[in-house]
Amino acid sequence: MKLEMTLPERPGFLHAVPLLNIFAMVQLFFLLGPSLVWQSGVAVDLPPSRFQMERFETPLVVTLGPGEPTPRIHFARDSVTLVELSERLDKLRENGAQAKSIVLLQTDIGTPVGVERQVTEMILAKGFRLALVGINSPPGSFRHQKPIIE
Repeated sequence: MKLEMTLPERPGFLHAVPLLNIFAMVQLFFLLGPSLVWQSGVAVDLPPSRFQMERFETPLVVTLGPGEPTPRIHFARDSVTLVELSERLDKLRENGAQAKSIVLLQTDIGTPVGVERQVTEMILAKGFRLALVGINSPPGSFRHQKPIIE
């Protein structure tokens, strides 16, 4: 007695399952990829802004956070004083930082404007370009912002 196979030789759907798995993994990679990018600096509560900035290859990130009596200053993830920030920017310039190097300044809402102006003027005096960073918000969303004058 000869045994015969009753299954078809090419079950079409079973060959497509690995392809669907690969497609699902590629989709997950593109959906979750941006959330896995390492962000420099420290977390602060940024004010809303309607403007979008271009991406920079190697920006220098300075973050001003709230603090009493003086605000916290961070260069990348390192906590520094205003004098140390000035020295680090001088060292970067001496070590050949490009003339087109840009400093991204993230300022918390609770930081005094005078401190922000002082840091801004110091960065510009060192010869770096400067960009202020805020949260991208859709038009009309400023009405949900905390009032500046209470």
